[in-house]
Amino acid sequence: MRRGRLVFVFVLLMPALALGESPQDSWDNLSQLTGGQKVRIVLNGGKAYTGEFRSVNETGIVVRGEAGEQVLERQNVRRVSTKGISHRGRNALIGAAVAGGIGAVGGGACDYREVIPCGGTGAAMIGAISAAWGAVVGALIPTGRWHDVYRAQ
Repeated sequence: MRRGRLVFVFVLLMPALALGESPQDSWDNLSQLTGGQKVRIVLNGGKAYTGEFRSVNETGIVVRGEAGEQVLERQNVRRVSTKGISHRGRNALIGAAVAGGIGAVGGGACDYREVIPCGGTGAAMIGAISAAWGAVVGALIPTGRWHDVYRAQ
C-alpha cells in the first residue's frame, strides 16, 4: 500500500519535473532590468561584482562598478540578482507606533499607580521616549534583500 502511494505521488510530480526550466533559468529575464539598477553578479569561479546595470545582449552583460564599466560574458555568469526596495521608513513608523503605544500604556499605568511622580504626564513622556526608540530600532531592521533574476543551469 505504501509503495503504491509513492508511485502515485511520483506520477503526479512527473509533469512538474519534466518542465526542466525554472523561471530564473532564462537569460531573457535580464531584459527586464533598467539602466542604473543595482545588480550583483556572481561568476562561475565564485567572484562577485556589484554595480549598476548598463545593458545586456546574447553574449554578455555590461555593469558599471568600482573598477569602471565591465563586460561579463554570459558563459561565465552563474547568477544575477537585483536589490529589493528598502522599507526602512515604513519600519521606523511601525516601530514608533508599536513602542509608543506600549510606552504610553506603561506610562499611563505608572500615572495610575503614582509610581513615577510625573503629575499625570507619564503616559505622554514615556510614550514619546518609547516611540523615538522604536523608530530607531525599526529603521535599523535590514530590508531590501537581493532577488535572483537569472541563474545558470
